[in-house]
Amino acid sequence: MLAHYVPQRFDCADLVRLFNDTFLGAYNTRLVSGGDEPLYSPADGLQPATIVFAHDYFSSGLHEIAHWLIAGEHRRLQQDYGYWYCPDGRDALQQAAFEQVEIAPQALEWILTKACGRAFRLSLDNLTGDVGDVRPFAEAVYRRVLMYVKQGLSVRADAMRQALVGFYSTHLELKAHDFTIEEIYRP
Repeated sequence: MLAHYVPQRFDCADLVRLFNDTFLGAYNTRLVSGGDEPLYSPADGLQPATIVFAHDYFSSGLHEIAHWLIAGEHRRLQQDYGYWYCPDGRDALQQAAFEQVEIAPQALEWILTKACGRAFRLSLDNLTGDVGDVRPFAEAVYRRVLMYVKQGLSVRADAMRQALVGFYSTHLELKAHDFTIEEIYRP
């Protein structure tokens, strides 16, 4: 009997393969690593929809996957799901707007990150701007995780979680006690 392969590091090629094995056939969507910036492009009739994540960063891959898993069918027909993006250097009001649209994807990213056996880091994505008080954002992401735990994940999100759990042998069952606010926010 062959032993189950447990990866010793987090390789973006593994993440790409897991996503593509799970979704390319069923949803005509592929994951690609190494872009300068994240980008989602819908299928065009010749090419499948493409999720590009930045610079071969594993956490960027998980984050972009989370956005795709949340996007409904109509959003998946639009470049970058039809959302605006204000780059690094946001003022307090722009940062607050950014955080509102990032609650659900970061909560799902946290779940996917845990499914890999990795520690999750909340992303404010505003290195040169005004991030303000991080606590409300961290609490909102935590509450959304608890909502996902209580209500369950979508079929696509759970398929990705299960693929990660199986590959990384983490056995994460998606229970509330698996997540604490202290993991992402310490005053």
